[in-house]
Amino acid sequence: MPDEYDRRLIDVLDEENVLRGLATTIRTSGERKINIAATKPAALWVEEGGALTFGDATFDQKEELLADNAFQLEDYIIAQFGKAIANAEEDAFLNGDGEGKPTGLFADAQVGVTIGTVEIEADDVIDLIYKLKRPYRKKASFITNDSTLAVLRKLKDENGNYLWQPSLQNGEPDRILGYAIRTSQFAPKLAAGKAALAFGDFSYYNM
Repeated sequence: MPDEYDRRLIDVLDEENVLRGLATTIRTSGERKINIAATKPAALWVEEGGALTFGDATFDQKEELLADNAFQLEDYIIAQFGKAIANAEEDAFLNGDGEGKPTGLFADAQVGVTIGTVEIEADDVIDLIYKLKRPYRKKASFITNDSTLAVLRKLKDENGNYLWQPSLQNGEPDRILGYAIRTSQFAPKLAAGKAALAFGDFSYYNM
């Protein structure tokens, strides 16, 4: 796509994808792997150099939309496709199996980085933090699902104080035990045998 549209699409991805603001982005030139938006809109992953298939994105009253300068159709399409691609990206960055897509954080997490029990206790979160080596704790943060976050918000220390620290500044993430916590609809839900809370310095994740 033209460079101008490419930049605008990336802006949408940066805004919509939770991991893009934490991970390290590696810029490439020439051909690259890109997930292609399809009808709904939805998105899928395509191997670099692989054949591209497109679905027809449909709009009611196309003629009226195109003729109406008050409706910014171009901006609308970029925003809608950008959100669809961002969703496919975020899902892959967190859960991807590495087959034609990235290897996800939760799919490849090592011991000491995630916990996944049916019930999370305050001590589990403290243990998780300190299982990570000190140099990696400086810029570390949490990623979890909204439903798991509801459990975490109720946790208290031995003195009855909530571990949860709501943000007092607009645009800043809430915190648990001093570390920022962000949510993603694609992070696994709390379930037996599954990792549901990731903690680490995600700038070491290259995309």
